[in-house]
Parts: sequence; structure tokens; C-alpha cells
Amino acid sequence: MNLPQIEKVVFVVDRKDLDYQTTKEFNSFSEGSIDGTDNTAALVKKFSGSTKLIVTTIQKLNTAISKGSHLASMEKLKDKRMVFIFDECHRSQFGNTHNRIKNFFSNVQMFGFTGTPIFAENNVDKKTTKDLFDDCLHKYVITDAIRDENVLKFSVEYVGKYVPKDSNNNLDIDVEAIDTSQLLESEQRLEKISQYVIDNHARKTHNRSFTAMMCVGNIASLIKYYDILKRLKVEGKHNLKIATIFSYGVNEDDPDANGDYMFEEPEIGAGVLNQTTAHTRDKLEEFIGDYNAIFKTKYTTKDQQSFYNYYNELSRRVKNKEIDLLLVVNMFLTGFDSPNLNTLFVDKNLRYHGLIQAYSRTNRILNEMKSQGNIVTFRNLKKATDEAITLFANKEAIEEVILAPIEDYVQRFNDEVKILKIIAPTIDSVNDLVDEEAELRFIKSFRNLMRHKNVLVTFADFDFTQLDMTGQEFEDYKSKYLDLYDKVKTDTAKEKVSILDDVDFELELIHRDEINVRYILQLLVIYTNASASDKEKMRKQIADLLASEVKLRSKRELILEFIDNNLPDISDSDQVMDEFDIFWSTKQKEAFARLCEEENIPADKLTEIIGDYLFTERKPLPDTIISLLSTKPKLLERKPLVERITSKIINFVEVFINGIGEN
Repeated sequence: MNLPQIEKVVFVVDRKDLDYQTTKEFNSFSEGSIDGTDNTAALVKKFSGSTKLIVTTIQKLNTAISKGSHLASMEKLKDKRMVFIFDECHRSQFGNTHNRIKNFFSNVQMFGFTGTPIFAENNVDKKTTKDLFDDCLHKYVITDAIRDENVLKFSVEYVGKYVPKDSNNNLDIDVEAIDTSQLLESEQRLEKISQYVIDNHARKTHNRSFTAMMCVGNIASLIKYYDILKRLKVEGKHNLKIATIFSYGVNEDDPDANGDYMFEEPEIGAGVLNQTTAHTRDKLEEFIGDYNAIFKTKYTTKDQQSFYNYYNELSRRVKNKEIDLLLVVNMFLTGFDSPNLNTLFVDKNLRYHGLIQAYSRTNRILNEMKSQGNIVTFRNLKKATDEAITLFANKEAIEEVILAPIEDYVQRFNDEVKILKIIAPTIDSVNDLVDEEAELRFIKSFRNLMRHKNVLVTFADFDFTQLDMTGQEFEDYKSKYLDLYDKVKTDTAKEKVSILDDVDFELELIHRDEINVRYILQLLVIYTNASASDKEKMRKQIADLLASEVKLRSKRELILEFIDNNLPDISDSDQVMDEFDIFWSTKQKEAFARLCEEENIPADKLTEIIGDYLFTERKPLPDTIISLLSTKPKLLERKPLVERITSKIINFVEVFINGIGEN
């Protein structure tokens, strides 16, 4: 851009949704650097104006140099020196559009970026990315990105085999040997797969801490899947929020049909809307109606802009984890970038760049809990997966890209158990660790156990019986681990610097959204109707659960107080939740009043501070805390006072507000 001889730098993407996405990325790098072009007329205006950097779709660029209404303006730029950068240059470049652009501009330098180039091996026409963009200037392949911790590995599980009824033996037939649509699209098979997805969704997404996508072979199958999942939801078999989108025309089932958009469907527009069948359009309208009912929206296929707005909002809701399972055929399998998506269910034949692109929707880095991208395929894509990795990296890269089998992680977990037991042979021995050095060794060892378990629980075949530590023992050690966390994080009065102060406890690995106060109350309903001996056992189980859950530890004493003092007087289990709400509200008001009195803070000001903290999720600023006080403290007194009050406010929110949620 800064080179004076360069007239324009044009960044070209191949789909309309990437137009917005790429503009957003550039503006996050340098605010206001790019003004997105919403239509071809706006694009032509930018070419004619002083804008140095332009982001556009290849479709709009093609229209700009092809339609007579724009040619007069664009002709003036034909001989200007420009740089064209094509994002994802493995797609959209093998038809007439690329040649038309290349022939129109006589003085341009073209660069192409792609993680999955087209080689002779993965293109039936034998035309390659090198043919269009000459020699490769630099390679940074998926193994490089994994080593640099820029993306995650994949965990790939192959599910589903079929036994022929008339066979004299019991040998299974691998899915890849089945090529008849009669079997692949049979109601019985789709029912079983749908149930498998329901049964394993929570395991794969860590109880909806992430979201999932499912890609299928064609629209007909997608419609069947959606209808099955919808019926199962009505029957009470699951409560997943499901959504879908597809372009109801030939391109969705046969994206290679249009050379200009090879391996990817075209930009959503009139061309797609006109290539329709009544059935697919009516079904999509019905499915969008389900979406409208959930989110109180009014999208429709009957209006082009409304349909595209649905596409954009659906993309946003998937990224925000407001959709649990998105069903697609081709859409969202390339270019869609959502760190919160970690699982892809596959009932579709994928190969080469299409396979790598689809898998890569799941492996964006996010946090400690997201240790890999999960791929569950109901077709035997083992050979296709190995071929794709070999093509885009090398044959030896397979072990670097694909997660090790479950047996490896079981062994790693068990090896770490041996180390942990040397440090702390029993649960109680954690209390007797001699110094902070010993505590640090325990913290690091148990943290490694959590990391291994985090991977293990995503395998469908995982069971604690495979490990050298029982589930209860793991929970007991976890409770001691959290005791050390509390010791480090809540001791604000200490003067000595601790070696544990900067330890990352990686609490994301043990946070479970489904275990909250409402969940405990459901256990208390059962507790009310239990026998005396069972009540004693249940109280211990509830106490242990409260000790081992991050979000519940701060509420432990109050809940146990309710169990011991209030629950014995409740004879009707239907009254448990109402009585608990009264108890909790009373305790909350008492704690609020006590905080106001102890720190001499007006109630209205404290309410405002707590509200701001809940909204922004940021600690109150020191000046904000000082402004609460009627008497301003001396300069040397400010820091400890601010830390004390801040700690009390955060503790109040943790105890009485966070983690109360509905189940």
C-alpha cells in the first residue's frame, strides 16, 4: 500500500460472508483501514476514488469488469499498476472468472494464499494452483501450525459398520464398501446416527462448552436428518438447539457444476434463489421458521436480503454457542472461523482439500479445555484422511496431525498417576505437603492429569475403569487441588511472595456448566424423600460435589446449612426449591447489609458497582472503590483497602449470583 507506484491493493475473497469477515480482521489490525463494499456500485466507486486498499468478493469484481453500466469507470484503471491478493486461491480460480480478471487488468501482480492448494492429484481436470499463480513462494503447512500451537490436532473417530442380513457369517462390512444410496440414506441408518449424535454431543462438546456441526452428503439426507432430530426433540429425547441452512439449488449437491465456484457454492444471490425445487425450498422455509420461533426473528427464503441476513445471523449465533448443532451440506465447511466450534459429525464423502478444509473448522485455538478438534465420521474416511494429510504435508505428518489413539492417553494418564502418588500417596497426604515446593509439584502433576482426562472424556469408548484411578478418587484429589487454589487466590493479606502466585491452575478443565445450584436442588428433592441411612450418604455425596466444583465451592457452607437446618422441616419435596429461594434471598440480603456496614458503603452505590461488575465482567477500578467511601483514606492506606473491598465484592457475586443458573 505504501509503495507510491502501486495504484491499488485489492484483496479478493471468494464468498460474501468472507468479505465481511476479512474486513473485520483487517480493521481489528488497523481500525478504519478498510470500508467493506456492500455492492458492485460501491466497489466501482472505491476503485475510482482514493481508497488504497479494497476488499471484495470475486463475484463483485467479476460484475464490475463485465457489466456495461460499470465498464466506463473500470476501463480507466485497466493499465494501472495494482496488486491483487486472492485469499483461498484453491477455489473460485479455475473457471472463466479468473481469466476474465487477468485479461482485463494488464498491469497487475497476482498473489494467492491457500492452506490447501490444488495439485494434479486432487483435481480431475489436472489444472493446478501453480498453473495460475506460478511457483510457490513460501510454505507453512498444517504440521508447522500445530508445532507452533497456532492450531490443534484432530481426534478422528470412525463410527458405523453394517452386517448383511443374508450373510452366512458375522463379518462386518466397512462403511467405505457401501456405495448404494439406498443403504446410506435409509431411515434406519439415519435414525441410528441421529441417536448417536444426541448421545455423544455432550461428551464431544464438554457439556456444550463448545458447539458442533454436522455435514451430510446431499440436501435430501439433510432434510431427513433434520426431521428425525426435530421429532426426537418433540419426544423429549434431547433438548439441543438445532439449525440448518443450504442453498436450495443444484450447486449445493454438486458444487463442481459451476467452474467459477469449484468446491464451494456461489455467493448467495438471485442465481441461487432461482435454481430451486418446491420441496427443498418449502422445507428450508419450514426450518427457518423453527429458527424464527426460537429466536423471535422473521427470516424467509422469499426475499434475497432476508435469506442472506439469516445466513449472517446464523453464523453469529453458532460462533456465540447459541446453536448446539448446525446441519449443512457444503455451507460453512470452508472459511467459517469459530473457536467455539470443536466437533464435526461427518456423513459425507470428503477428499483432499475438501476434507482438510472441513476438518479445520474444528481446530481453532481457544483455551485449555479445547485440546483438539473432534471429527466423528459415519463413513470410513481413514484412507481419504491419510491421503489428504500426505498431500498437504507429508506421509510422516499423519501422527502429528491426528490425535493418538485412546490407549496412548490412557497410558499417559496412568503414568502421571504414578508420579502423583509419589508426591501424595493418599488424599489426606495433600494436607501434609511440607512446603510450597511440594505443593507446586502436586499442582503440576494433577494439572497434567486434568489435561489427559480432558482428552480422554471426548472418546466414545472412554470409561474410568481403564484408568489406575477411580472417578471418586480423581474428584477427591481435585477437591484438594481446589483447596490449594483457594489458599493462593484468597489470601490477600499475606506479605510474603509465594511461588504459587503465578501458577495457572487451568480451572477451565474442571468447570462443568451442568453442575450448578439448580442441579444440587434437584438432588435435595431426592434427599427429602430418602430414608435416614440414605440421607447420610447423600449428604456426603452432595458435600463432596460442592467441594469439587469450582463454581459451587463458595456456596458450600450455605447450602450445607440449608440441608442441616432447614431441610429437616420440609416434608413436601415440592416445596424444596421455594424454601431454598427464600433462604437464599434472606442470606443474600444479610450479606449485602453486612458488607455495607463493615465498609461504610451506601447501599445504592454498592448496588451500582455490583451491576457494573456483572455487566462488564471486569474488576472495579481503584478510583471507583475509593469513590464509594464517605471518608477518603490516606495514600498509603488505599491499596490494601481497595484490595479488601474488591475481594469482598467479588466474593459476594461468586456466592450469591454466579452459578445459580437454570439446568
